[in-house]
Amino acid sequence: MKKKKLITVAIDSPAAAGAGTQAKLIAKKYKLLYLDTGKIYRLLGKFKLENSQITYSLLKKKINKIKLKDLNNKELLSDKIATSASLIAKNLRIRKMVKKFQKNCAYKPPKKFSGSVLDGRDITSVIMKKASFKFYITASLNVRAKRRFLEFKKLKKNISFEEVLKSLKNRDYLDKNRKYSPLKKTKDSILINTSKLSKKACFIKIRDIMDKKLKINGNI
Repeated sequence: MKKKKLITVAIDSPAAAGAGTQAKLIAKKYKLLYLDTGKIYRLLGKFKLENSQITYSLLKKKINKIKLKDLNNKELLSDKIATSASLIAKNLRIRKMVKKFQKNCAYKPPKKFSGSVLDGRDITSVIMKKASFKFYITASLNVRAKRRFLEFKKLKKNISFEEVLKSLKNRDYLDKNRKYSPLKKTKDSILINTSKLSKKACFIKIRDIMDKKLKINGNI
């Protein structure tokens, strides 16, 4: 019997475009390992804020000890940590350390998984260049700000919509203009604009694209 190929899904997106939600739905549907790569930088951003005398050696130890459950900490959603994460992500030496961890998750997931789905800023362009599927998920700045503002309200965060909008605009600039691995849509990525799509409608669109190719390749 022919062994089925790993299903590898790479997703890039600006903040609050809905990529994380779609990645989780994809992971559940196809039994894939899910990794929110941006959370790794947020975790390191939090670590940096808590340790004034931080070194590359300490960061390397932190990266080597990361467990997927560490990335579920709700504190990582804070605006302060997001800014710290964006600054850390500009550092090439740190990116190289994180890249190794990400690639391992992408191409060597535990045997219980049929593959992997990673979302972030440089997944299609750097981390998973040969992914089975590549998506660029986006939405208008205003729509993304509203989504993030509602997330903060649920978490009872005291922040105004204008502050969220300004923060996302700044994040977009940092992500798209950093020297190393900037956020961009690759030519082979499928564009999905979620501005006027519900979570379900967006997932159905992605699922149909994936199922069509997986049937041809004999994965399903």
